[in-house]
Amino acid sequence: MSLKDQHIPVEPTKSELEILQVLWDKGPSTVREVNKELLKQREVNYTTTLKQMQIMADKGLLNRDQGQMKHIYSVAEEEHKTKAYLLDKFLDSMYKGSASKLVIQVIGQKTTSRQDLQEIKDMIKKLEEEQKNMP
Repeated sequence: MSLKDQHIPVEPTKSELEILQVLWDKGPSTVREVNKELLKQREVNYTTTLKQMQIMADKGLLNRDQGQMKHIYSVAEEEHKTKAYLLDKFLDSMYKGSASKLVIQVIGQKTTSRQDLQEIKDMIKKLEEEQKNMP
């Protein structure tokens, strides 16, 4: 899938990705709930999280349900779509679109467990089978 085939309204910043990850993991949440999760990773003020989530809603990264006293925020785009978009962009800019170069570098950078290697082998086998069955 190319970048042109995907619709991500705005590329999230690093801190916006942290908020998105909390919402992908926890589901729709209040600002207080998100801030509580962020505090497990780093020091962040409630008002900073609130302002950032309001901006993210304005940018189209989050949906805001104002039907209750406490506003409930949810992600506007599915996790896999956002991550696929960001990965494609990263691949294009850093590896000239070559997934194999990325995988080779990742595997070569650290000790890869047997389980990781088996999962990679299984994925390759699955992709090869799918390509065989294509017309």
